[in-house]
Parts: sequence; C-alpha cells; structure tokens
Amino acid sequence: MQKRTLSVGLMLFALFFGAGNLIFPPALGQSAGEMVWQSMVGFFITGVGLPLLGVIALARTGGGLQTLTERVNPLFGSVFATILYLAIGPFFGIPRTGTVSYEMAVVPFLPESMNNGLTLFLFTVVFFTVTYWLSLNPSKLVDRIGNILTPLLLLIIVSLLVKAVITPVGKLGTASPDYASNPLIKGFMDGYLTMDTLGALAFGIVVITAVKRPEMKKEQVTKMVIKAGLIAATCLAAVYGILAYLGATSQALGQTDNGGQILTNVVAELFGPFGNVLLGLAVALACLTTSVGLVTACGEFAKKMFPNVSYKTVVLIMSVFSAGVANLGLTQLISVSVPVLTAIYPIAIVLILLSFLHDLFSGRKEVYIGGIVATALVSIADGLKAFGIKLGAIEQIYSYIPLFADGIGWLIPAIIGSVVGFIIAVIRGRIVIFSTN
Repeated sequence: MQKRTLSVGLMLFALFFGAGNLIFPPALGQSAGEMVWQSMVGFFITGVGLPLLGVIALARTGGGLQTLTERVNPLFGSVFATILYLAIGPFFGIPRTGTVSYEMAVVPFLPESMNNGLTLFLFTVVFFTVTYWLSLNPSKLVDRIGNILTPLLLLIIVSLLVKAVITPVGKLGTASPDYASNPLIKGFMDGYLTMDTLGALAFGIVVITAVKRPEMKKEQVTKMVIKAGLIAATCLAAVYGILAYLGATSQALGQTDNGGQILTNVVAELFGPFGNVLLGLAVALACLTTSVGLVTACGEFAKKMFPNVSYKTVVLIMSVFSAGVANLGLTQLISVSVPVLTAIYPIAIVLILLSFLHDLFSGRKEVYIGGIVATALVSIADGLKAFGIKLGAIEQIYSYIPLFADGIGWLIPAIIGSVVGFIIAVIRGRIVIFSTN
C-alpha cells in the first residue's frame, strides 16, 4: 500500500509539474530579486497549498468536479466545470505544454533561421501525436507516469538544479516595484498562472480512480489521497523554491520575455550545451506528463457530457485542437490566459474552502450561492480589467473594497456573501443553531 501511495504521489506531482510550473517560478524570481522568498510564500499558497486542498476536497466529496460544483446549483455545476476544463484544457493549459516544450527543448538547438512557424507546427504535431497515444489508455497512467517518467524527471531536474544552487550565475537582483511594495500578494497572484488549483479539480478524479479499490472505504481512500497529495506538494515546493532562486540570481544575464528563456539562459551559462540537452529532456518529460494528464481528464469529462461520443474520439479532437492553439506561441498564450484565470481562479478557491466547512453549515446551498456569487461579481470584474476593458463607475465603486487594487478584492465579499447565505438558511429554518430538545 505504501508503494502504491508513493507511485500515486509521484504521478500527481508529474501531472501538476508541467509548463507553468517550470516557467513561472524563474520569472517570479527574476522580477522579485532580493524579495524572492517573501514572494514565494504567496506563491506556495496558490501554487502548492490550494492544489493540495483541491485534491483532498474531491476525495472528501467522493466524486469529480461536478459533484462538488453541483452543491451550488446543477446549472452552475455544468457551466463552471465546462469553463474550467476548457481553460486548463484545449484553450490554454494543454497547448501551453507544447509551446513550452518547443521554447525550451527545441529552440536552443535550432539555427536562428529555422526558429519559425513551420518548425513550431511540425514539433506540435509530433508532441500531440505522442500525447494522444499515451492518453488512449488512462488506466495505465500510474504505471507510465508514476513509476517511470516521474523518477526520471526528478533525477534530471535535481541534477541540473543542485549545481545552479551551489554555483549561482550571480547575486540576488533588485526587486521590481510590484514585488518591492507587496511581495506576498504579488506572489499569491503569480501562483494563479500555474493553473494547479484548477488542475487539482480536474486531476482529482484521476487520482481517486488510481487509488480506489473495491474493498476500500471512503475514509481509506481520502487518507491515501491526502498522503499522495503531501508527497506531490513536497516535491512541488522544493522544485519551485530552487527555480525561483535560480531566476532571482539571473538578472546579470539580462531581462527576458518569459521564464522559459530565463531557465534556458541560466542552464546554458552553468552547463553549456550538455546542460541544455538535459534541460530539454526534463522539460519535454514534464510537459508531456501534464499534457497527457490534462487530455485524459478533459476526455473523461467530455465523455460524460457527450456520452454518445467515444473517449477515443474526444481525445483525438482535444489533441488536434490543442496542437492548433499551441501555434499561437508561448508569450501570446500567457497574455491571453491571465484574464481568464483571474476571473475563475477565485471562484475555484472559494468552492474548495467552503467544501471543508460543508458540515458546519449542513451543506446548505444558500451558503455556497452567497459565497460564489459575491466572489464572481468581483473576480469577473478583475478579469475584464485584465483584458484591458474599462469598467468606469463599477471600477470606482469596487476600488473601495479592501485589497481590490492588489487583485484579491474578492476575499472580503466572499466571506460576507457566505455569512449572508448562512443567515438566510437559518431564517428559512434550513440550519438549526439551537435545539429545544
């Protein structure tokens, strides 16, 4: 059983540790400079802690994402689950695995004349063909990823990063204004970009399925998922910390557009061409495992939504569509995904946190609805603002909400909305506080 737990934990780490997990910590580190560790505290909350809570939340409910979201409302359950799977799936998450692989595993070895749209297209065709093949049999995910690909991935990453820590390319740089003024909240917001909390809600059912056995009780499944989640979270936190430190010491090499280029430049400086070969292999493995996990999770969800369409057909459509979107390029994908994540991430966070308080308010829908609606009113406005849409009077009114300027103005309204929902449930007699018996 312990060996199985370790395998599932390593599989979960590999599913999480993909494109965003490689490129965002170095980017944070380079911008945060001397404030890197203060920033990483916030990053750990949204990039490690919340994903762990997400997996545990699904294990406690005993089902997939829709089982959790339908506690609010069946229509909300279907709509939010669909938006989430599209965001972490074919629109942003899956294509990003292909573009990051190309940027870091292929571009460093190409002559400048060959780094063009045609080369990216050919690479994404091969990458997503392999993804499609590995996704055809989801029952073998633990064996293929947890027992084979993940240990190899960790070995390569540790080999690269140990030297980067022992002999850094420079000293901790100067923090940019955003990180200098409020590093904790800026790191918290950066953690959104990994998509891991959203990924946890999608991967959760994959992990539960991998753990579950006919003879196991719900409590045993939850306990094993928690242990596997802690293994994955520990690995994520350790690698994130090293990657961020690596980025924080890289300012001497110059500023770059994204974390992929930062990581490539640092490894080239420390190890030369051989380092880039190892880094390219690590990136390809990390992105491939995440791509397979996302395609599998999205395929399973789509199969439930459209039962007349076979899983094989859904996976094929996902792979082809993702390959097409990947050709937009990494920087463009990141810029487009930020507003969407800003809008839906807080909703996912509140949903997860309320699930842990479910028994305290007897699972009444009023509490879920109050918390989610209040959160959405602010987070959607944040998303529109991130798209560059001017909100005029609405933005002026929202500016009075505590922490709105920092991007987490949804927090206080979420608490108030949940409390109001609780009071309404009490008034309706749905929650009994004092018993007369």
